[in-house]
Amino acid sequence: MSSSTPNLEAVLQTLLAAFGPQHWWPAESREEMIIGALLTQNTAWKNVEKGLARLRRQGGFDFEHLRQLPRKKLEEAIRPCGYFRQKSQRLQKLAAAILNAGGLDELARRPTAKLRQWLLGLYGIGPETADSILLYTFGRPVFVIDAYTLRIARRHDWLGEKDGYDTAQQLFTRGLPSDTRLFNEYHALLVRIGKDFCRPRQPDCQTCPLAGYLPDQIFKATTDKDATKNETG
Repeated sequence: MSSSTPNLEAVLQTLLAAFGPQHWWPAESREEMIIGALLTQNTAWKNVEKGLARLRRQGGFDFEHLRQLPRKKLEEAIRPCGYFRQKSQRLQKLAAAILNAGGLDELARRPTAKLRQWLLGLYGIGPETADSILLYTFGRPVFVIDAYTLRIARRHDWLGEKDGYDTAQQLFTRGLPSDTRLFNEYHALLVRIGKDFCRPRQPDCQTCPLAGYLPDQIFKATTDKDATKNETG
């Protein structure tokens, strides 16, 4: 982990001042949240919304319905989400596992660590998906790390280039109060920064709300590159 650890609560206030509350997660039920968390793997949320709308028209998000839905129909419904054959298999296995465990209310009785371990043992469920389910479905104070968060933290020198999911999660959980609503809001705001400013290529560091947290050498490099581009463009 980098030694340039920021004041993460100050970062949050900067983000809130720039964007305001984001009101995540965009779902109407716990079932829809879980399905959305799985379908968003390796795809944009706008495509997930299309898949969720098609699933809703096919009978909704009841896990028993999804478990029994013919695979071809399920694949067709979630086609916009990408990797639809793989995700349809994962989704039906997830639905069956939840039903076999006694349903969401029964799972909600499990301690967070045991529930996370159970989720990670399911087919196709990695740390990001498991933690999204824990945070947004079960209301557990678990900080979700995604590609946006890793890119922002590495670019701002909060993490080293080789630091991965667990190290990034420790950075935020150690630097913030353990609070579900705070973690929810923080994750959504970092996604906003990642989409609008901290892009993989041609990041907009000059107008980014987090410009003041960027190491001087990186900020200078990005602004010099922009200046050169403007002179030759």
